[in-house]
Amino acid sequence: MARPQSIEDDALLIRLAEVFCDRGFEGASLAHLAAASGLRKASLYHRFPGGKRQMAEEVLANASARLDDLALVLLQGEGAPDERAARAAEGLDAFYAGGARACLLNMLSAPREEDGPFVDGVRAAFEKLVAAFAALAEEAGAAPEDARARGERAAMFLHGGLVLSRGMRSEAPWRRALTSLRDELAPAVPLAVSA
Repeated sequence: MARPQSIEDDALLIRLAEVFCDRGFEGASLAHLAAASGLRKASLYHRFPGGKRQMAEEVLANASARLDDLALVLLQGEGAPDERAARAAEGLDAFYAGGARACLLNMLSAPREEDGPFVDGVRAAFEKLVAAFAALAEEAGAAPEDARARGERAAMFLHGGLVLSRGMRSEAPWRRALTSLRDELAPAVPLAVSA
């Protein structure tokens, strides 16, 4: 009879994500991952026969699903665009622990000149985020090209706010980034619709 798992999959993936967020893929040793999970290395290999790479792949998929649930779904929900942008900002704040958590997508990104193992997953996650932001901006009245640019700027504000908050040890840049989401995607004054 198999022993019951000492930690549920979602909780395990969240703990492993913290290590990848803090150390990146290369810096996340099996010892770090085992310590964060509360499991022995052998138990980690039993759960993830593909090793550290499988752990990172599953962490990335889990984080993407959590981001969908906490923020992206809210962009498509009920209510006016500015209200949905505000709700999504609250979800993003929860997802990134008030700006204290590093961006997993950045930490798993390969250097520019390399094709790392997570390039496609990271690109897809960023594209999904930008597309969701752009769809809201277009619904708020932006022309399609402008909506895409607004979606990209919103993603830049968001991730730049994370970097500044962590680097400056202040949540103020993160708070301003969240505020800018609503202003960028669904300003109080309706956007001019181009013909």
